[in-house]
Amino acid sequence: MNEEAKPAPGRRRRKEARPGELLAAALDLFVERGFSSTRLDDVAARAGVTKGTLYLYFDNKEALFKAVVEHSIVPVVEEAERMFAQHQGSMAELLRDMLLGWWRLVGSTTLGGIPKLIMGEAGNFPEVAAYYHGAVIVRAQEVIRRVLDTGIARGEFRPIDVESGFHVIFAPLLMLALWRHSFAVCGKGVDPERVLNTSIDLTLHGLRTRPEGERK
Repeated sequence: MNEEAKPAPGRRRRKEARPGELLAAALDLFVERGFSSTRLDDVAARAGVTKGTLYLYFDNKEALFKAVVEHSIVPVVEEAERMFAQHQGSMAELLRDMLLGWWRLVGSTTLGGIPKLIMGEAGNFPEVAAYYHGAVIVRAQEVIRRVLDTGIARGEFRPIDVESGFHVIFAPLLMLALWRHSFAVCGKGVDPERVLNTSIDLTLHGLRTRPEGERK
């Protein structure tokens, strides 16, 4: 290919950037309007491309939503899996880091609106909800289960119902994300950092194995 036939650098970069721009626009609109009210025309317009360009990358709205989850929330779960595989310290320390990391990367960002969307529209879009459940919730539950099982096996945590443990541990983070994308707009104050740190403190103290002298 000769020099004259090569695309201009600006045009080449713009074409390569379009999927990312579309995903960013889709995320914003999904969180603002919900899944059912988000139109592909609006996603394309916000990304600064035509609807035809959007269809070059995504077949439909479901595929676009799955791509948003795959490129934004799934990597957070993958990072948690890597953290578990590489961690050398206590499971209490690891659990704290994972919960704080989820809030920093998901709950406190626009991504925190996705759980609210799923909970609100799962009945109308079961395939979308099923995808999110498998790609995110099941994997997150599994990594937390491994942390709890390891902590129990080491004697660091007392024996608990591990399957229920994930839901109990994660519920406050989910509540904070839902609050941030609902009642927070009314000016009703909740300090996420204080609530999160209190929740983690209660969780870790509830999990730890008490010394013999403290047991009844």
